[in-house]
Amino acid sequence: MPRKTPTVSTRGTTARTAPRNTALPLAATVLTGTVALYIALVAFGNITDFGTNRDFVRHVLAMDTTFRDPDLMWHAITSRALQDAAYVGIIVWEAAAAVVLVVATALGVLGLRRGDIGRARWTATVGLLMLLVLFGAGFIAVGGEWFAMWQSKDWNGLEAAARNFVVAGVALIVVHLPGAKDSGEGGE
Repeated sequence: MPRKTPTVSTRGTTARTAPRNTALPLAATVLTGTVALYIALVAFGNITDFGTNRDFVRHVLAMDTTFRDPDLMWHAITSRALQDAAYVGIIVWEAAAAVVLVVATALGVLGLRRGDIGRARWTATVGLLMLLVLFGAGFIAVGGEWFAMWQSKDWNGLEAAARNFVVAGVALIVVHLPGAKDSGEGGE
C-alpha cells in the first residue's frame, strides 16, 4: 500500500505537514543523467573516431603487446573481422546503454514531478547494469584476464574500465538507497 504524506485539515482545506523528501530521487536522477551523458559521448566518440579505439580492441584481442606467454597466446583472436565485430558489438552495447539511461533520466524527471520514480529506478537499474557488465565482465574480466590486457604497457585499459565500473556502481547504489524510494513505489 502506498505511503502517504501526513496531512492536517485546517478550516476545510488540507495542508501538507511533512513535505516529501525529493533530495535522493533528485540525486539519483542527476547521477543517472550524468552517466547517460558520459556513455553517450563515449559511444559517439567511438563512432566518429572509429579507428582509434578499434586499434585498441585489435591489440587487446590479438595480445600482441603482452608478454606473449605460449600458455596464454592460444586465447588471442587475430582475425580482423572478429576483432572488428567485437568492437562494433561494444559500440552497440554502449549506445544501447546510453539510450536506456537517457530514458531513465527522462522518467526520473517526470517521476519527480509526479512523485513516483519507480519506473525511472527500474530503467536506470537496467542501464547501469549494462555498464557494469560491459566494464566489469567485458573489459576487466575478459579483456584484463582472458586476453591479459594487464600485461600491456601500450594497450591497457584496466584503469579506465575500473573507473567506469565504479561510477556505474556508485550510481546504482544511489538509485537504490532506501531514501530514494518514494510513495509511488508502495514501500518496496
